[in-house]
Amino acid sequence: MPHLFPAIDLKDGACVRLKLGLMDEATVYNADPADQARAFRDMGFDKLHVVDLNGAFEGRSVNGAAVDAILHAVGQDMDVQLGGGIRNMAAVEAWLDKGLARIILGTVAVRDPDLVRQAAARFPGRVAVGIDARGGRVAVEGWAEASSLDAAQLAQSFENAGVAAIIYTDIERDGILAGINWDATIALAEAVNIPIIASGGLASMKDVETLASPRAARLEGAISGRALYDGRIDAAAALALLGAAR
Repeated sequence: MPHLFPAIDLKDGACVRLKLGLMDEATVYNADPADQARAFRDMGFDKLHVVDLNGAFEGRSVNGAAVDAILHAVGQDMDVQLGGGIRNMAAVEAWLDKGLARIILGTVAVRDPDLVRQAAARFPGRVAVGIDARGGRVAVEGWAEASSLDAAQLAQSFENAGVAAIIYTDIERDGILAGINWDATIALAEAVNIPIIASGGLASMKDVETLASPRAARLEGAISGRALYDGRIDAAAALALLGAAR
């Protein structure tokens, strides 16, 4: 069954959504992230995607208290994955020890790919890679910097490293409800054996229907942010559709 991951993006301790990855284009949806996590759990979700936005820019965990509160609230009921500012093995260990299902390494996957391989070997099934792309090129440091790396090349470099999943975000669609870039996401899934999670732009039940279709059979799931918060997706209907898929 493909999974839908509701997203909690943390900025200054609050649950926000950005537009095109711009920190000054943040809309606050809930000042209490733990309350938002409980709301998603009560909707029936068993997965949760959390990003420390400040941490992604600063290179260290900034919203740790909010993440701790989320884990305390729903950690027994939801598999929580966290990205943003996790840049060394000590941080990987510390977060996994707190009960996260898995951590997501993004910038460090470009800057220090050996760390990704070491972490994936040490914590099987609990290390994912975040690949955020603009125009097919990987962006790092909270999307503030572009690299010369092609998204598929970066993904292929982690084949056979034990990476649990790749979260692929099309920055140019993030937060604007333009629909997921299915062509690029599915092409990436076909280029590697690592499970792919689609991110960026999920807009409506049409996207959920695509996720549930045979066309997207190689995907592990997709992340939904603004569409869930704005009520453009009915959680019960989406979960029922995905539960009946494949």
